Amino acid sequence: MPTASELQERSIAYARAGTFGAPALEANLELTRVAPENEGAWTRLARCYLEAGRLDEATAALDAALQLNTQNSIARSLLGEVSRRRAASMVAPVKAPRVRAVKEKAPKRGGSKAPAAMASFDRQELQTLAHSAPAVALDVLGPRLEALLMALNERPFAAKIADARNKAGRSGVRLFRRGGFETGEPNQIVALHYGGRREPQITIAVTSAVSPVSGGRDSIRAGLRFDLTALAGDGNREDGQTRALAYFAGFQQLLASQWQAFLTDWLSRNGGYIQIGADAPATDLSGAQAVERLMEISDPAAAGSVFIGRWLFADRVTEAEVLSDAKRLESWMAIVFEELLPLWTTVYRTRA
Repeated sequence: MPTASELQERSIAYARAGTFGAPALEANLELTRVAPENEGAWTRLARCYLEAGRLDEATAALDAALQLNTQNSIARSLLGEVSRRRAASMVAPVKAPRVRAVKEKAPKRGGSKAPAAMASFDRQELQTLAHSAPAVALDVLGPRLEALLMALNERPFAAKIADARNKAGRSGVRLFRRGGFETGEPNQIVALHYGGRREPQITIAVTSAVSPVSGGRDSIRAGLRFDLTALAGDGNREDGQTRALAYFAGFQQLLASQWQAFLTDWLSRNGGYIQIGADAPATDLSGAQAVERLMEISDPAAAGSVFIGRWLFADRVTEAEVLSDAKRLESWMAIVFEELLPLWTTVYRTRA
């Protein structure tokens, strides 16, 4: 049996020659067995699996490499490539037209369903968010998130919100626009409704477990958010922090009156939580305690942001199943936003 040193030399020689077939895979696999702390072996093994189209094994090998060295840039790049190939493989195949152009149009009538097949998130995608640079994470996860946003645009709640904004003189005929997402906190991607940065936001966030605001869990959240920070570039004061703080003050006033019972019941019934600033989701608070905490915020600007909504945590089996199923994920989010629509509308009217 070759020694670890011999296996190392052999596997490096394969890599230098650009050879990642079966012999290279076998050499690197054996090296990981005799020297499991060898991050290079795990990285090369992942490349071999990737070239063989064995994406699950590639992900497992990259996880091992990144556990040994979270700054392994090659492994992080390969992880992004795994996710891109996985996303491409999930797109519903469309038969190539053979004779007449009419045949080509048939799949397009249901064309909105093709992106929806990508609007799901599993462990591999969340790993990309954990280990990739922001630009790579956006490149990999962006198409999935955009597919989800476009599907939600077709839901009744989306038209109602767009209509309410139009009546208040705000632009936008669709709730979400293409590309309407960005990096938020570290290892997090956030989407919000068009023009809504300083309004009560209809928002979605995909957060990796390594993010400081995650509470140590991979998740997706959906709900209402107030951005109360003093953003650089807020040239128009009407669209700045003052406006956001006014909305939140109106929200607190509503909680002190007729909407307290509504939100308490909604949080309790749906397992909803709140999140304030850079704190983790307050999963330890009951619905009543969460509403009381919201009402007690005396310096909203210092809090930075306030979120009210629901989470899907990837470490819960039933919720992970929803995350990985595009149709169920879309339905789950539509229910969240539909149920919170009356509260959003009332808060919006306090300032609109």
